[in-house]
Amino acid sequence: MPLVTGGEVTYAALDYAASAPALQRVWDDVAAYAPYYGSVHRGAGYLSQLSTDLFESSRATVAEFLGCRESDQVVFTRSTTDSLNLLAAALPAGCQVFVFETEHHASLLPWRDAEVTFLDAPRTPAQAVETLERALAARDPSPGSRLRSSRGGPNGPALVCVTGASNVTGELWPVKELAAAAHAHGARIVLDAAQLAPHHPLDIAELDVDWIAFSGHKLYAPFGSGVLAGRADWLQSAEPYLAGGGASRTVARRADGGVDVEWHTTAARHEAGSPNVIGVYSIASACKALTEAGFDSLVEREQALVTKVLEGLAGVGAVRVLSLFGDDAPRVGVISFVVEGWNSSHFAAALSAEYGIGVRDGLFCAHPLVRTLLGSEPQEPGECGAPEAEPGERSLNAIRVSFGAGTPDEHVERFLRAVRELVEDGAKWDYRTEEGRCVPAV
Repeated sequence: MPLVTGGEVTYAALDYAASAPALQRVWDDVAAYAPYYGSVHRGAGYLSQLSTDLFESSRATVAEFLGCRESDQVVFTRSTTDSLNLLAAALPAGCQVFVFETEHHASLLPWRDAEVTFLDAPRTPAQAVETLERALAARDPSPGSRLRSSRGGPNGPALVCVTGASNVTGELWPVKELAAAAHAHGARIVLDAAQLAPHHPLDIAELDVDWIAFSGHKLYAPFGSGVLAGRADWLQSAEPYLAGGGASRTVARRADGGVDVEWHTTAARHEAGSPNVIGVYSIASACKALTEAGFDSLVEREQALVTKVLEGLAGVGAVRVLSLFGDDAPRVGVISFVVEGWNSSHFAAALSAEYGIGVRDGLFCAHPLVRTLLGSEPQEPGECGAPEAEPGERSLNAIRVSFGAGTPDEHVERFLRAVRELVEDGAKWDYRTEEGRCVPAV
């Protein structure tokens, strides 16, 4: 990419938490399949049959990648957001939902038609479990009671929604302990694994969660596909997420002019329309590639990069890394920070324009969490050419650096060098605000 100061540099993609670069294995698999592309579940011809087989075998690959139980369903969606909205639409009547205020908006907002309890931000993993247990105990006066029916606990159905790894701090949440607490009080739990799946092996049975949701574009796959995997009963009982072809088994006109519909009870019930077979295949390809590469070695290398970034940022006095659970909390390759005296949009723009480094700035679709970490109230951002806050004052937004499989050491080293130089010497270029974004002035 071109630099405003002259010349070009290899782009350092350090915004994996938004969208990770697709693996070469994925591109190769998609390119090999593209000439044989055909409509899924729609025809007797060879290409249709081939595509249908590829689509359903991809479902089996994803189920294996997630460690699904035999009775679980894998439903293909557009994204994590789409998956959680699908589940929200399938909640039984009267379902209570418990969600921490620290969640990404995809986990925080879909439950509009349910009775929602928002839980305060915990400051330790143990406090997260204690907070959930107190909230569930207030609903269920019999602590320790197990699920009494397929629909819910003694006071009706309930669902807990929690992230596996924060999209702001990268910190790992105590998913297994939260699942145990939910089940002990007759509730179910859905895991938002958008930031966990690309960085850490998942096993839905071992974690004992009821559903997992994640997106392909964060799992090193392109094309806008996602997954909702888990228990089938609530999904089978709910009206189809979208009404249309593929979701229906039979459709017949009635004498009164109406229509009788028999819906599928399989995953197809919530996959109406022509599915994104290339997107689905790309997810399956990424799952295979990560499995074959060996998650243990990937995690080990990523943790070395996490340590390098944290140690490098700690050496810059103006930088404060954001954390809920403390500096030593385990985390994936997602780190957010603020720089004293800098507007975060200005800092991120300078990293890009002057060093060829792509990071993210703002509130990361997790506004309540970032404001809790910053101790700030909702405000309009300042002009990017001037400091957002004077030294010692609170910042209004943050900068996020994120990385994963395939991130070169040089990208991380360039990032740390750039942070030090910007803090010590300032930006080399002038910047202005354009449509809410900080951009080079010329």
